[in-house]
Amino acid sequence: MLFRAQGAPLRWYTAVMAKHSTITVKLGDRSYPIIIGSGLLDGAFDLTRFMRGSDCLIVSNETVAPLYLDRLRANLGDKTIHSIELPDGEAHKSIASLQTILDRLAESGAGRDTTVIALGGGVVGDIAGFAAACYMRGVAFIQVPTTLLAQVDSSVGGKTGVNHPEGKNLIGAFHQPRAVLIDTSTLSSLPDRELKAGLAEVIKHGAICDIEFFAWLEENMQKLLRKEPLALAHAVQRSCEIKAEVVADDEREAGRRAILNFGHTFGHAIERCEGYGEWLHGEAVAAGMVMAAELSGIIDADIDRLRALIAQAGLPVSPPSIDADSWMRAMGMDKKVEQDQLRFVLLHALGDAHVTSSYDNELLRQIVGADAR
Repeated sequence: MLFRAQGAPLRWYTAVMAKHSTITVKLGDRSYPIIIGSGLLDGAFDLTRFMRGSDCLIVSNETVAPLYLDRLRANLGDKTIHSIELPDGEAHKSIASLQTILDRLAESGAGRDTTVIALGGGVVGDIAGFAAACYMRGVAFIQVPTTLLAQVDSSVGGKTGVNHPEGKNLIGAFHQPRAVLIDTSTLSSLPDRELKAGLAEVIKHGAICDIEFFAWLEENMQKLLRKEPLALAHAVQRSCEIKAEVVADDEREAGRRAILNFGHTFGHAIERCEGYGEWLHGEAVAAGMVMAAELSGIIDADIDRLRALIAQAGLPVSPPSIDADSWMRAMGMDKKVEQDQLRFVLLHALGDAHVTSSYDNELLRQIVGADAR
C-alpha cells in the first residue's frame, strides 16, 4: 500500500500515484490500449486523444454517476459533453435501455464523429458499447470501468450487448473500444458484494491458463478482500494481460477465446433461471466454475483447490436449487451451442482449459439434477 512519507512533498506523492501502465490489445489497425493506474480520473491521463470528434455522450448509471461523472467531465476539457444515467442493475441490461441511449444520441444531434464513453460496471459498458455499435452503423467507444468485474473482464475484448428473456447477452455485436481507462482507485468505493463478484472473473483467469497467478491468488486473497491497492492493481494488471492475449489470438470467439467463458454456461443458466440480478454475474460464474470443474473429471485435489479459493473469496461454491429440465433448457440457449450440441469450457487441469462437446452426459445430468448442495 502506498502512503505519503512523513514530510514528503505532495508533488512526490502525486507523481507516484499518477504512474500508470499500458497493455495493448493487438488487433492490427483496431489495436487499443488498456491504461491502468490510480487517480487517472483526477487528470493523470488525457482521454481526449482517443475521441474521434469534439462531442461525446457519457453513459453511466444512477449509482456511479454521482461518484465519478463530474471527475470524468473535468478530464474532457472543452469537449461538448452530453450524459445519460441508466437505472442500476442487470435487470436493466435490456432493449429498453438500449433504446434510451439511442434516443439520447439522436436527440443530441450526434454524428459519425461522436464518441460514446461508458462510465460504470459491466452492464453499462455492454449496453453503451452496443449502442455505439448500432448508432450510424458504428461510432467510437471508450470504456471507463469502475467495478472490478468490468476492469478485469467485460471492458476488454469488444463484446457488447443486452440480455433477452430467453438468454444472457443474446443480442449484441463485437465492437472494440478505442481505449480502456482503468482507474483502480474507484474500487475503494465498491460494495463488498460487488468486489467479490469481480473476484470470480479474476479467479477464472488463473484457472484457465495461469496456475502461478492462481497460486498468487491463494496467497493474497485476503489482501484483495481488504482492497489493498497494490494487490488489486496486480490482480487487474494480470487479468487484463491474460484477456488481451486471448482476444488478440481470437477476436470473435471462433476458437481459443471461448476459454474465457469457463463457468459461464452454468452461470448464465443460473442468472436466467433465478431472474437477472438475483444472483450477481460473478456469483453465478463462481458456482458455475465449480460445476464445470466437476464435469471436467479432473483430479479431486484440483477441484478442491478451486472450490477453496472461491469460498475464500466469499463466493458461492454451489448453485441454487433448479430442476434439471430448466437447467438443460437454459444451457441450450448458450452461445457456444453448435448443431444442438452443448459445448463447455472444461479443464485438463487447473491452469489448462479447453472447449469441447465431448463430456460425460450422465455426469452432467447428475451435476444439474441434484438439489441445492
